[in-house]
Amino acid sequence: MKSKYSPERRNRTQRIGFFVLRLVAIIAITPIIAILAYIVYQGAPALSWEFITGFPSDGMRSGGIWPAIVGTFFLTMLCAIVVSPLGIGAAIYLSEYAPDNRWTQSIRIAIINLAGIPSVVYGLFGLGLFVLFFNFGISILAGSLTLAIMTLPVIITTTEEALRAVPQPFRVVSRSVGATQWQTIRRIVLPQALPGIMTGIILGLERAAGETAPILFTAAVFFLPQVPTSALDPTMALPYHLYVISTQVPGMSPQIQYGTALVLLIFVLGLNLVATVIRSRARARRQW
Repeated sequence: MKSKYSPERRNRTQRIGFFVLRLVAIIAITPIIAILAYIVYQGAPALSWEFITGFPSDGMRSGGIWPAIVGTFFLTMLCAIVVSPLGIGAAIYLSEYAPDNRWTQSIRIAIINLAGIPSVVYGLFGLGLFVLFFNFGISILAGSLTLAIMTLPVIITTTEEALRAVPQPFRVVSRSVGATQWQTIRRIVLPQALPGIMTGIILGLERAAGETAPILFTAAVFFLPQVPTSALDPTMALPYHLYVISTQVPGMSPQIQYGTALVLLIFVLGLNLVATVIRSRARARRQW
């Protein structure tokens, strides 16, 4: 009589488990691939040099989307400049300096909860704080600061996890040869945690680049005849522009709608590609 734990039974169970996992993965990935393929199929014919570099015309029913591309780039980059040092600094404090007590645990819980707040709430907060109280008006600066607050919890959480993943002996050896705690963090811990930190930053920026609600109240306008020249100027942005031409412009060509969506998708994937290259090089230098 064969044991229920015989090698044949274990192998059969393993094959069944692998089959179920592959099936679940295919079921999860197939709709995503189908959506991407449909966007590419519908939007690719609209892509041209004139569409990328031109300005909207005929009530945005024709022309290009250059002001929206430039505005999205400015919003994302200014958001990155603001949120990256704040997020990394907060994560370093929580991971390396803060004592493990109820106060820091409450802070971590609050950060996790902030990551789940709907983006429209951040938009209203940015409207009240940056647009009205600080009198920045509808501007790139107000929109970028709102996006920075929205993405800050994601960057803090992922950066802290990346720092905690660095083996503790690295810190012990560094301190034992006379390095200070800050020298250990700057020269040992941060370079080793860079791949995880980059992942968190790009995840936050990808969300910021695709959000509509926060910039709807703080930065985006329906139409501009030129690109912004100052951080205090309002701007067009790809997510809001896509919303406008999909819901507010009658007789809009679906080709232009899907073309705009494809450009936004390429923009986000471009951020991901840059992060992947940096992350791969950092991992190649990692010592564990």
